Amino acid sequence: MKEKLIVFKVGTSSLTQKNGSLDRIKIARITNQLAQLHQQGYQLVLVTSGSIAAGFRRLGFDKRPTKIAEKQASAAVGQGLLIEEYTQNLMKDGIVSAQVLLTQDDFADARRYQNASQALQVLLQQGAIPIINENDTIAIEEIKVGDNDTLSAQVASLLKADLLVLLTDVDGLYTANPNTDPRAEHLAEIAEIGEELFAMAAGAGSSNGTGGMTTKLQAAQIATKSGVPVFICSSKEDTALLEAATQSNKGTLFLADRQAMNQRKQWLAFYARTEASVEIDQGAAEAMLKKGRSLLVAGIQAIEGTFQTGDIVSVYDQETHRIIGKGRVKLSSEELEKKLITEKAEGIFIHRNDWVSL
Repeated sequence: MKEKLIVFKVGTSSLTQKNGSLDRIKIARITNQLAQLHQQGYQLVLVTSGSIAAGFRRLGFDKRPTKIAEKQASAAVGQGLLIEEYTQNLMKDGIVSAQVLLTQDDFADARRYQNASQALQVLLQQGAIPIINENDTIAIEEIKVGDNDTLSAQVASLLKADLLVLLTDVDGLYTANPNTDPRAEHLAEIAEIGEELFAMAAGAGSSNGTGGMTTKLQAAQIATKSGVPVFICSSKEDTALLEAATQSNKGTLFLADRQAMNQRKQWLAFYARTEASVEIDQGAAEAMLKKGRSLLVAGIQAIEGTFQTGDIVSVYDQETHRIIGKGRVKLSSEELEKKLITEKAEGIFIHRNDWVSL
């Protein structure tokens, strides 16, 4: 029987004191629970924030810095200190941990994406607990948005985890802010993530972290479409991780999509970068979205940017001007332009097997 794989994500507010610095007691509490779950036979991955919190005081700052360069410098100091805390605590129970620093580039590049997957699989097979963080020292954009929520969803999808747990300072999703609205209702289970949920989530968050409930919904969207259920719960209780493993504590469970994307489609949908696009007519859009057809050259109405054979491009509906998907092309932009200005506008531009609807 396959061991159940759980990816836990802990945010800055779950690891810090009120002054923004790292709280060793909170880390010890987290690692103690990880050790118990590990002993119960679970495979575990921890996606952690906290490198800036761990480093800024050591670097001489009185409070958490706001300038990008100062954050990067604090992260450079804090990454080592943070992993040392996790390592020492887990080693008390004889558990090996492994630091893995990732950036969005590791997911956007198909080869690095596969390499990351294989390395993580080996660590899990050998009984280690990967401790994953964004490489905040060099990832400027990631520091600005604090997107370890998304990173955890990407890791959970990459590993085909059985559950992603997002630990935060609230016990799930509410219809309104429970701190200011007494009529706010807790949502225990969600089958589909729509625009109304994002409206509910606006404004949630905490002062020490840089992510809020909106980023958690975005993460849940990625994971559930990849077939991974997501549980959002509070980290405040001493047994939060233990209970989250079976969703026995209060939280919000997002059900996995029954028509989950395979890994190749996941990469196309969420990670593959596109620098060019095409616009297609309504007939081609309907054929792709409703009938599962390939995109034919004849359906293309406009080209934006340049691309080579095998590149990934975004596809827009000319009528609505909205993106409908991404795909790997069979022609370069130069070859496509030649076909479109002649009477030989025929053939397949994006095969349905190399296409993902958005």
